[in-house]
Amino acid sequence: MTAHLFTTSTSVSAKVKLLFLSLSVAMAQSYSPAFAQVQVIKMGRGGNQKESVSPKESVSPKENVGQKADAAARAQYDSLVDQYFASAFAFAPSWATQVGFHQYDKQLEDLSLTALKNNEATLIEYRRKFSDPAFLQLPRAQRLDLSMVQANISASLLDLQELHSLNRDPDRYPSLIADSVFSLAKRNFAPVDERLVSVISRIEKAPTLLAAGRANIQPDKVPRIYAEVALEQLPGTIELFKTTIPAAFASANPELREKFEKANSKLIAELVSYQTFVKEKILPNAHGQFAIGEAAYSKKLAFDEMEDEKLDVILANGYKELRRLQTRFKQLAREINPKVSALECFESIASEHPQPDKLVSSTANVLDRIAAFIEEKKIVTIPSKDRVTVAESPSFMRALTFASMDTPGPYEDTAKEAFYYVTPVESDWDKKRIEEHMRFFSYADLLNTSVHEAYPGHYVQFLWVKHAPSKVRKLLGCSSNAEGWAHYCEQLMIEQGLPASDSSNDQDKNPEQKKLEQKKLELVQIHDALLRVCRYIVGIEMHTRGLSYDKGREFFIKEGFMEKANAERETKRGTKDPTYLVYTLGKLKIIALKAEYKAKMGDKYDQRDFHDRFLKCGFPPLKIVRSEVLDLDLGLDLPNGN
Repeated sequence: MTAHLFTTSTSVSAKVKLLFLSLSVAMAQSYSPAFAQVQVIKMGRGGNQKESVSPKESVSPKENVGQKADAAARAQYDSLVDQYFASAFAFAPSWATQVGFHQYDKQLEDLSLTALKNNEATLIEYRRKFSDPAFLQLPRAQRLDLSMVQANISASLLDLQELHSLNRDPDRYPSLIADSVFSLAKRNFAPVDERLVSVISRIEKAPTLLAAGRANIQPDKVPRIYAEVALEQLPGTIELFKTTIPAAFASANPELREKFEKANSKLIAELVSYQTFVKEKILPNAHGQFAIGEAAYSKKLAFDEMEDEKLDVILANGYKELRRLQTRFKQLAREINPKVSALECFESIASEHPQPDKLVSSTANVLDRIAAFIEEKKIVTIPSKDRVTVAESPSFMRALTFASMDTPGPYEDTAKEAFYYVTPVESDWDKKRIEEHMRFFSYADLLNTSVHEAYPGHYVQFLWVKHAPSKVRKLLGCSSNAEGWAHYCEQLMIEQGLPASDSSNDQDKNPEQKKLEQKKLELVQIHDALLRVCRYIVGIEMHTRGLSYDKGREFFIKEGFMEKANAERETKRGTKDPTYLVYTLGKLKIIALKAEYKAKMGDKYDQRDFHDRFLKCGFPPLKIVRSEVLDLDLGLDLPNGN
């Protein structure tokens, strides 16, 4: 279980490459938390104080024994949680950097066969320890957190024992290196020289990680599409080390820079060699299947999202939402322009986009307007005045992402910058490809995407997660919550009447023009929702129902009204990210939860109260959120991962 809250370009399993960014706890899942004998990190736990008994109260001997037993179980649990995360950070130091523990900044993952076997054994041991019957007596909040830790362990073991991603995906290794080093460059959490020392240390260890990749990868088990994606990504990774990282440390001590340049030159050569290895040794022999099968898919949903509904039911719900969205899409298109087809109507709106060189500034311009609307409508509390920085997606991330949010970790106390990345066009693209790409960033889509990524979507949720009630809630979560919340917000803001344009520019527009603009904005939001529900269906169909890659791509084009280039990108992502149904899955469950909460509260229902209660939980599986928002007891019987 984990999601992409906080950051990291390498949340590969939660959103593949793209996922990397936006809020990401995913490295905990991607790299299967590791384990070693390390010093336990003591972190504060909001809401974890023990209740005291007043000296004046009379306590029977039996009650006193029970209280002592409960306190002992609580102390044992707290200690075990500390040990678990300390061990996880020792194995995944890049994740530790991302969440704000910089004592690991000089370390890099060891993905050698020996380390992976040790990790597997330790995970099994932690699974046993966290199954202690004494923990059944913990307070509800801790029992819910315990279920999240157990699911996280099961998800990690599933990857190691059944999915074997480190044997099948050659992109994992160079992308981990890129993300790990970039995380030291993008935020000024320490003086430049101090951070460069850590960069040098990681870069010097990187060739060993690439060697582990060569040893672990089994070419005949690699799906061809994985090899192709790796080859698409590697030039961006190499460029990162040729230009971006050196530029980030241009002001560092000259002696340190000389040492860096020596290590960096060696790494670049190793990356070029790895690229040749993928091209000549892996690609010609890549005959593996990307589909993980229904059994593994169901386990992945259970461990990552605590979702235990039958897959047939989940799929049927997806098709139902698809038909609803398609009907609304066509209806809006007819109202906007009855003389053209729905697709032609959408394309005319998509053609209204900024020039490629204005993409960043155009995106930044909408953020304050959305935040002000949220305050005006009392939609949700924004617990900070800090704003995000809009920037171009780093080169090594661009193959599989259009836009993403990269926020500092929950324990990052110094460098608190949050980056809202948008992917620019490439210099070698022709006019047709540039236009196809920029259609994703129409003015209406920029507004909707910014709702998803920033306000009140990922960024606002991140601001709440920093105040989550426990260490577990700060570090673990799930994508159906994080992505479900952001996608839910898109529909919510349309329902609340988010203006399609800046009111300061509306003086000359009559009511009919304004109404038309609102319909165009909703059409774009529905189109984005169609993309998400196509992911939902294609992911299930490709991995459990035999849908081919080509037919998956055609599904996006035909059912989601999508351009071929973007459909290609989405289908590629689906081969590596089986459960990218999380957007629509989460949205539907949040809508259902809101209806339950409305029914419970009656006339006392307040939307900001509901949204604040939701975000106060952190970003755990929605089953846990439902338990807390509705104040229900939740019996959790998780599969044990065997």
